[in-house]
Amino acid sequence: MNILLIGSGGREHALAWKLAQSPLCDTLYAAPGNPGIAQSARCITLDVTDHEAVIAFAREKGIGLVVIGPEAPLVDGLGDSLRAFGVPVFGPSASAARLEGSKGFTKDLCTRAHIPTAAYARHADKAAALADLARFGLPVVIKADGLAAGKGVIIAETAAEAEAAIEDMFGGGFGDAGAEVVLEEFMVGEEASFFALTDGRSVVPFGSAQDHKRVGDGDTGPNTGGMGAYSPAPVLTPALEARVMAEIIVPTVETMAAEGNPYSGVLYAGLMLTEAGPKLIEYNCRFGDPECQVLMTRFEGDLAALLLAIADGQLAEAEAPEFSDDSALTIVMAAKGYPGTPEKGGAIHLPETPEAMIFHAGTAMKDGVLVANGGRVLNVTARGETVTQAQARAYAAVDAVDFPSGFCRRDIGWREVAREKGA
Repeated sequence: MNILLIGSGGREHALAWKLAQSPLCDTLYAAPGNPGIAQSARCITLDVTDHEAVIAFAREKGIGLVVIGPEAPLVDGLGDSLRAFGVPVFGPSASAARLEGSKGFTKDLCTRAHIPTAAYARHADKAAALADLARFGLPVVIKADGLAAGKGVIIAETAAEAEAAIEDMFGGGFGDAGAEVVLEEFMVGEEASFFALTDGRSVVPFGSAQDHKRVGDGDTGPNTGGMGAYSPAPVLTPALEARVMAEIIVPTVETMAAEGNPYSGVLYAGLMLTEAGPKLIEYNCRFGDPECQVLMTRFEGDLAALLLAIADGQLAEAEAPEFSDDSALTIVMAAKGYPGTPEKGGAIHLPETPEAMIFHAGTAMKDGVLVANGGRVLNVTARGETVTQAQARAYAAVDAVDFPSGFCRRDIGWREVAREKGA
């Protein structure tokens, strides 16, 4: 079977690496891919916003499965266009992808399905949003409703910060994503990520992780797309995972199906573990980045077979996902300036790293030299019997990377390392 993977980041490199290991995979194509993905796939130039061109390529190459990595093509309906021509797709329809494409849509669904989440209000008018701030207290969470590359969330500690965030969103600071805003109560607890796979009827869990969103050590500085992650997240105990499935994931899938928007693909639930139990922060309609990298490092099954079963609506007949008991940890090496304007073009020299996998997130080849070509550039990923061991191996590999214009956090996994040392 020939497979087409859409995307070019670290998430897609991890998916390509795992898909290429499947006995089902004949030729793996990636559009557009990156130098790391090119080790596992044939990278091609294909405008994924041109649905007709993608369909034509799929038909020409006899593509048996399209895996859509990023959220934007899903929200844009690429999956719908391909399915209309009989091409199996892993990823939700445009109407179902609103779970990520509109934070307000998800919050309203939580209300209808009685899914635990933070109190909220939606506003399409700046004056109304400003007037409504007072009832949420401080700190308050302000979100751009639409897609903002993981950066459309502001936790305002003061009234001035909250007002500035609203002014910025309605003023175009986040493009069309800020045409509507969501105000939310600030939830107290520890964050964790939970993943589930569904074909719209059957649902299976697919692991947990903890991300590190702030750019600096000690969770300081502005939010980013993610500076590192580890899996599993022991703070999500089996009992808590069962509650997440019963109280959040399954009601979502059932409500979406009942309302005519069946969801097929991966559901990535960002959770706050509060004293009252797990609550949904938000959904993503694709694998997380960099959470995908640690999930794929631990996943021991046939990824192509599993994703095809979901695309064909046959998840109930597929083998249950199996993961290594090891922990996996990934460290994002970013270009200086990130999450602002990153310094592109810096040369990178990679070592031989037998204990680590280096996923390419924002790289390019220039005159035969690997260079930085984005904000988040590399994901250095290692496994270990504990998070502490995985962390040590990952940082040893980071220290062997020659990337003068790059930087990383030095404390990825700190919460779990502290818990392990205290045990």
